[in-house]
Amino acid sequence: MKKRTFVVGIDGGGTKTAAELCNDRGEVMVTAQGGPSNFQVIGVARTSEVLLRVVQSCCSKAGIPVTSLRAIVVGLTGAGRSSDQRTMKSGLRRLAKSSGVQLPRTVIQSDATIALEGAFSGEAGIIAIVGTGSIAFGKDENGTLFRVGGWGRIIGDEGSGYSIGREGLRAVARELDGGHLTTKLTKLFARRFGLKSQKEIIHQLYQKNFDVASLAPLVLRGAQERDKVALEIVKQSANELVSTIDVLIRKMKRSGEISLRKIPLAFVGTLGITESVYLTALRNDIRRLPSVVLRRPDWPPVHGASLIALSLVEKGLLNR
Repeated sequence: MKKRTFVVGIDGGGTKTAAELCNDRGEVMVTAQGGPSNFQVIGVARTSEVLLRVVQSCCSKAGIPVTSLRAIVVGLTGAGRSSDQRTMKSGLRRLAKSSGVQLPRTVIQSDATIALEGAFSGEAGIIAIVGTGSIAFGKDENGTLFRVGGWGRIIGDEGSGYSIGREGLRAVARELDGGHLTTKLTKLFARRFGLKSQKEIIHQLYQKNFDVASLAPLVLRGAQERDKVALEIVKQSANELVSTIDVLIRKMKRSGEISLRKIPLAFVGTLGITESVYLTALRNDIRRLPSVVLRRPDWPPVHGASLIALSLVEKGLLNR
């Protein structure tokens, strides 16, 4: 009798971790949720605890032992490099061993990889992840992966929440310095976060590690209320992100392995799925790229992880 296949897919990010257990038909049997699992921020040990907990929770809900799993695929924020993937995998296995848990074959991927897989059910396409950071990620018809962006907030993350918040803060700083442009953002930032003077802004930024991306919703609110400065920030941010996508398209076409007349494109991430003046600007700006067609993702990133797990088990490509 053929042994049933069960896999767990996990999407781990900076605020929460989503997990699901699927059967061999790709049907989601149970789901589980845990706390943040960005190992670049909270460390390998704490991330491993979160991951092991959601795996055990899925199996408990499904009424099967962990040993019944054939594979686990984890997509993590900040896990784009193979060295980081190995480090995270080793940490998870150490914790499992010390906890007396025998894990199945486990693969660590980047969050972009699982998001892309879920968006187009494994087929060719492009995703633009637009959250705190940003990256454009694509796959051609041969399965070759391409990426543009993802350089982080210091030199990259064009069109991201961090970038939008930073530009809003710059505009406020210019007004406080006596610049000729006034903006509603100055009052919005002061009312919401107490950022009403140079002293307070510098203190929060450089001593309290203020979350600059948390200002992005206020910039979008200002734009919604027709503030000229906020509207310009939104317009420029959309332009920068679409330019990043354009670079990715040209990179994919140079490879010669993409024959689609229209390449499907999906936005993912908080700013990419939440209706706002910014998402409207992105949709409008994307029209200048005639070789793509905008569509909704087929599945969320966590199911993309499950699809990868099922595919690798079927092809026998998983290594312990």
